[in-house]
Amino acid sequence: MFDIEYKGANGVVITTKKSTLIVDPKLSLVGLKDLDVKNAIEIITEPRFGVITEGTQLLIEGPGEYEVGDFSIKGVAAQRHLDTDSDEKIATIYRIEVGDVRIALIGNIAPKLNEDQLEELGVVDLAILPIGGGGYTLDATSAATFVRQIDPKAIIPVHYADPGIQYEVPQDTLETFTKELGVPVETVAKYKIKNISSLPSVLTVIEITR
Repeated sequence: MFDIEYKGANGVVITTKKSTLIVDPKLSLVGLKDLDVKNAIEIITEPRFGVITEGTQLLIEGPGEYEVGDFSIKGVAAQRHLDTDSDEKIATIYRIEVGDVRIALIGNIAPKLNEDQLEELGVVDLAILPIGGGGYTLDATSAATFVRQIDPKAIIPVHYADPGIQYEVPQDTLETFTKELGVPVETVAKYKIKNISSLPSVLTVIEITR
């Protein structure tokens, strides 16, 4: 069993009984307090979203395979939304396995993954991905297209319009994405997953309030 919390921007916390994994904790970039990564696993989708803190259990910041705590993690290089095909791939997408649940963690990447990247991700049960657009992340349309590419059971949207967050550029609303995708929405304060059978039977957007 594990919990997922949304903290704003790309900030997500995944917690099991034994381990805590914190995604893109540098929330001061958007006017929020940085997440505390002490005694936790820090995983970042892009170098500038990480924090430097003594006491971090492990910093994962790029491609490779990692086994730590209750998590099995694979990082795959990806092109940022802001970059061209000729630029170095400095973003990382991740496949995170927790028990029998397979999670795709997607940062601010270009709209399409190639066949090799899709193969590295493999079968996906749950996708965590930004949807705000504005030339900065996937927008509602490209995020919906991406979801159809990887075919998860559930999606946790992040990095969308929020009056409490100071994004560099205006972001699409969550409603824009849910209308584009046209699937049910479940709203929770914390998403609790017991195992793969506890995920929705039909594709569902999970809105996690913060």
